[in-house]
Amino acid sequence: MQQVELWMLIPFAIMLLTIAVAPLIAEHWWEENRNKLIFTLALSIPTAILLCMVGLGSNVMHQLLYDYVPFIVLLLALFVVTGGIRISGDIAATPGINTGVLALGWLLASFMGTTGAAMLMIRPLLQINQQRQHRAHTVLFFIALVANCGGLLTPLGDPPLFLLYLRGADFHWFMEVAPQWAFVGGLLLATYFVWDSYLIRHEPTDMRKRDLEEHEPIRVTGCINFLWLAAIIAAVIFLNRAYIPAMGDHHAPIYVQFLREIVLLVIIGLSMWTTAQAVRKANHFSWDPIAEVAILFVGIFTTMTPALLYLSEHAPALGMTEPWQFYYATGVLSSFLDNAPTAVAFYTVATGLPIAEGTPLIAGIPELLLKAIALGSVFFGAMTYIGNGPNFMVKAIAESEGVKMPSFFGYMVRFSLIVLLPIYILTQLIFL
Repeated sequence: MQQVELWMLIPFAIMLLTIAVAPLIAEHWWEENRNKLIFTLALSIPTAILLCMVGLGSNVMHQLLYDYVPFIVLLLALFVVTGGIRISGDIAATPGINTGVLALGWLLASFMGTTGAAMLMIRPLLQINQQRQHRAHTVLFFIALVANCGGLLTPLGDPPLFLLYLRGADFHWFMEVAPQWAFVGGLLLATYFVWDSYLIRHEPTDMRKRDLEEHEPIRVTGCINFLWLAAIIAAVIFLNRAYIPAMGDHHAPIYVQFLREIVLLVIIGLSMWTTAQAVRKANHFSWDPIAEVAILFVGIFTTMTPALLYLSEHAPALGMTEPWQFYYATGVLSSFLDNAPTAVAFYTVATGLPIAEGTPLIAGIPELLLKAIALGSVFFGAMTYIGNGPNFMVKAIAESEGVKMPSFFGYMVRFSLIVLLPIYILTQLIFL
């Protein structure tokens, strides 16, 4: 088979760097999904043609069919179902209430995805805090807890975890990182409670009084979608190669290979049919965010094919063998690039390493390395606004509600470097 040359990774590098930088330097142009599609095709088509020319066309086809399709169908299912659930109301924005709302979103993230939980919980949280003068810190902790760190316990929680699941990690295995999930989440919630308790004392007296007086009962509508959410979870748990071996056979009928995706598409249809349009309208439901994800990730999955092949061929030469190395390497890149392809890249590195006899393996690599990759990709996605998809979405919603959010670098200086990074380092020292 033709070896992959280093220069063949250039489209992948351009793809990731553009995703990271374009929202900062060409925001209005980048907002249009049409422009993203043109850019994606301009990189993807030549990459696919090149791979076919050197005899690697089957690799990119496998990447798109067996990684991209399951990935985007699951995201679409979670997006549609959670978009049909609405939480409304206004209660007193005390430190205890705010911490409870953050904790609820953190818990939900593993089961409805970080994007779904973030979109479900951010507006109620902002509504509760509408009378508060100091609100930005609440949104910052929301990004860390709900849009990132909470989604660690199942493959549904965050895209990199689902891609690791597709590579053979059992659905229930992700509960093995529950201690790290609880440690980081507990520290963040405790830190937030102390911070918010301090800031609420500096709120104007009239605002605090009005906040205590103006109440609206909490209401949940679109509850049928909790049934469809349970159906999604069941589909991911039971419709896989472990329970139906034929799903892993590339010679099986297409409806067997993609049985899970077919069921998820049916669930999407049922959610759309059974949810009142008024609920989605109140949630400001739009197809644009998921269309953006679908467009960008078809480019990512195509252009990262030569990168994965290159990493597989050269893994031993990179000198990475220890869990902490995978944790920080995955984490640093996940902070500035998309965490899903980053996780896959370092998983590929791990598959190319020699394995000592008797080492516990999960998905074909040492279990400790898989834990390090999962932790680094999920936790460090909160280090910048561009580390994970929901981050910018939450920021945009908060700003539309009048919250003055810090800038890109302000976010890092005022929050992630002084709050998140010490917690992440402590996590590595204790657990890895």
